[in-house]
Amino acid sequence: MLAFESVVFYVEDIEASKCFYAKIFDAESNVLSPTFVFIPLLSNLSLGLKQLDQTVPPANKSGGGTELSLIVENEAELDQLYQEWKSKEVRFSQQPTELVFGKTFVAQDPDEHRIRVFAPKSE
Repeated sequence: MLAFESVVFYVEDIEASKCFYAKIFDAESNVLSPTFVFIPLLSNLSLGLKQLDQTVPPANKSGGGTELSLIVENEAELDQLYQEWKSKEVRFSQQPTELVFGKTFVAQDPDEHRIRVFAPKSE
């Protein structure tokens, strides 16, 4: 049986990405090698960061090609997280906005991967 364990982003600068994700998630990174880092998100899910020029087989990547979607319980939690990340000088491609599925914002990491946070509409 398969189990979902991680998402891996290819990054240009492993140190910059490691610092960015450790900062926004307040998490310690698990350095598996100088070119590969895991950051725990949930008990059964980690975000992997792999130095792009060290992938085997080689990988092609253009910035902003992926989106990590994270859910929060309500709009108050979303607004609080947005303000927290804003105080950490995170770049945003979308400010908190109401969409058909709920309230959301989109942050960008150093490689322009998107991090969408949303609070689903309450029924």
